[in-house]
Amino acid sequence: MQGITRRGLSAGVFATGIGAGAARAETPIPPEGIGHKIKHISYSDQGGRPDGVQVMVNRNHVYVGHMFSNGITVLDAADPRALKPVGFWTAGDYTRTHHIQVSGDMMLVANGANIVAMQSYDNARGYFENTLADSITNRKKFRAGLSIHDISKPAELREIAFLEMPGLGINRLWWVGGRYAYVSAHFDGFTDHILCIVDLKDITRPAIVSKWWLPGMNRAAGETSTAPKGRRYALHHMITAGDRGYAAWRDGGFTIHDISDPAAPKLLSHINWSPPDPGGTHTPLPLPGRKLAVVADESNADNCAKGIFHTWVVDVQASDNPVPIATLPTPTDRDYCKLGNFGPHNLHENRPGAFQSEEVIFATYHNAGLRVFDIRDQFAPKEIAYWVPPVPGKLIDPRPNQAVAAMSCDAYVSKDGIIYLSDWNAGLHVLEYKG
Repeated sequence: MQGITRRGLSAGVFATGIGAGAARAETPIPPEGIGHKIKHISYSDQGGRPDGVQVMVNRNHVYVGHMFSNGITVLDAADPRALKPVGFWTAGDYTRTHHIQVSGDMMLVANGANIVAMQSYDNARGYFENTLADSITNRKKFRAGLSIHDISKPAELREIAFLEMPGLGINRLWWVGGRYAYVSAHFDGFTDHILCIVDLKDITRPAIVSKWWLPGMNRAAGETSTAPKGRRYALHHMITAGDRGYAAWRDGGFTIHDISDPAAPKLLSHINWSPPDPGGTHTPLPLPGRKLAVVADESNADNCAKGIFHTWVVDVQASDNPVPIATLPTPTDRDYCKLGNFGPHNLHENRPGAFQSEEVIFATYHNAGLRVFDIRDQFAPKEIAYWVPPVPGKLIDPRPNQAVAAMSCDAYVSKDGIIYLSDWNAGLHVLEYKG
């Protein structure tokens, strides 16, 4: 902790975790998956590119950013029971565009190095335990920056602007329309992704207005990293609510910022529960009406080799003193630790036009699929629904020593309860929430 009082932390935060050795059922998962209060509707291999990460839905079309396939697939979703691939856009070989944001007729796309194609670690943990600047061992030509696209014709991504960011490019971003985009980007001279705020007043001429990073990340300025060996301090992304920005820094923890002046974001607080927890802080979902945040730590090791990762409920009523008050319950319906990468990945992010709730949380849990939680009692969250995908027949991930297991990645939930669930390897499942 960096000057932050952890009052109330012992009141059940760690008590909700479970040991990896707890007994669970071991029934096979059928091809249609297994679920409770969630129905499987359909499946798409996304035009033969089943590696999906972020999903956006707009005007009866689904947009999927790919993990390994260097592009974005467009699917006609007029009938969610029969998705139809209708378009594919790419920025070129070795440029990953796995994260996207859509509002109205515009799409913002993260462009950056396809790290998996340019590094030589012998398993996925290498990516999570080394700084980005030290990950490239087989550099190829790629594009780094923010591309902006007109999608008034939904099946077409017509690029209208590109903001170059010299470095290894963008990881993820947050934009729901409006003047500013909040971007996680690597710039030359930095160890890893930092916060970059982009002004879109003239959307055809985007401009960087500010940058912010944790101390020690600017090598070019002579800063020395404070991250312990095997720990990675990097902005995964920031989500905003009003004049507050909530940011997740992987093993570097969770920060809250005053962004009332986007040209000069101010740090209000910084908290880190790693150690003792394993880190990987990934998604910082604010619930402004309740003065809470739900913060997911991304599990990033097979077979629970780093322990159990949690999704936290944090009291943020005092922006200068966030307090973890609970964790979402860890799934116990089977021994997921034996089945690959088990634990949180991402949260449905309450975007305008999508399902929005400050009481029901949709979360992806890698090999444990999609989990739904009731947090009306923020001190005692409970699981109320789930769906677990079948084990994929093969892996798209080219890295060696990977467990053959589901990797449920991102979820987009529509207002009518239709869920689009992506997987790093195994395509897009369309589900219906029956809760």
